[in-house]
Amino acid sequence: MVNFIQTKWSSKGTIALAISAMLLGSCTNNLDQQAGVPETNVTTEEVADNTKELIGKTVTIRSTPVRKLGPSTFTIADKQFFSAKPILVVNASGKTFTLPADPNTPIQATGPVRNFVIADINRDYNLGLDANLYKEYETQPAIIAQSIALAPKPGELTTNPQLYYGKNLAVTGEVENIRNANSFTLDEDKLFGGQDLLVIRAGTPKGVVNEGEKVAVTGVLRPFVVAELEREYNLKWDLTVQKQLEAEYRNKPVLVATEVYPSAIPQ
Repeated sequence: MVNFIQTKWSSKGTIALAISAMLLGSCTNNLDQQAGVPETNVTTEEVADNTKELIGKTVTIRSTPVRKLGPSTFTIADKQFFSAKPILVVNASGKTFTLPADPNTPIQATGPVRNFVIADINRDYNLGLDANLYKEYETQPAIIAQSIALAPKPGELTTNPQLYYGKNLAVTGEVENIRNANSFTLDEDKLFGGQDLLVIRAGTPKGVVNEGEKVAVTGVLRPFVVAELEREYNLKWDLTVQKQLEAEYRNKPVLVATEVYPSAIPQ
C-alpha cells in the first residue's frame, strides 16, 4: 500500500493528493480492474475552467455519469454545479467498464487531462472511435481514464451488496468505529437507510485513520467469511476482535481496502 507524499488544499477547497498509483497486488482477486488513487482530485467544473493548468496532469474525478456515447466513452458532470459543462471520459484502461444502472451512482475515474482530438486518441489508444459521434467534443477537455470504479455510498453497499460483490469500488465516508489497525467502519447517514460498512485493510496498514475523519477507500466488496479473509489476506486478528467481528458481520458485506486516503469530496 502506498504512502502519502503530499497533501494540499486547492482553490476549490478539495484536497490534492500526489501519491503513487500502485495498488496491492494481493488484493486483485475478482477485481474488474484496479481503482486509481488520485494524483489530484478535481471537479468537472475545475476541468472545464482550468483546462490549461490541468493538461497533461493525472487527476481523479468523482461524479455521476450523464450520457453514454460509445463502448468506451461517456460524459460526467457534477450535480452540485448546475452550470458545469459535462466532461468527456475515455476509458483507456484496457478493461471493460459498465456504467451503473442507477444514474445517481457516482463513478471515480483517474487519468490525464487532454484536449480531445479524436485522431490522436485513436492513434494513441487504438480505440477506433467514430469521428461522427464526437464532433462537439473535438478540442474540448477530456479525461483519458487509466482506471474507473463505481463509487456508491456505504449504505448502498450494505443494503444491496449483491449488486456490488466482486466489483472494484471507490467509497467515501466518515470513519466511525475503529476496531483495530486493520478494521473500521464507514458511517452511513441513517436518514437514508442502510448500515455502516465494515472496512478491512489488507496487508500491513501504512498510516493511521482517526475516528471522525472523512476518507475515500478503494477496494473490492465481498461477504464476510472470516476463514477466507484470514487465509487470503493473512490478517492475524486478535481472537477477541475476530469473534466480535464474526458475530456482527458474518456473511454481511465487507470492503477489503487496497487504499485509504483523505476524501476530496465534502460529505
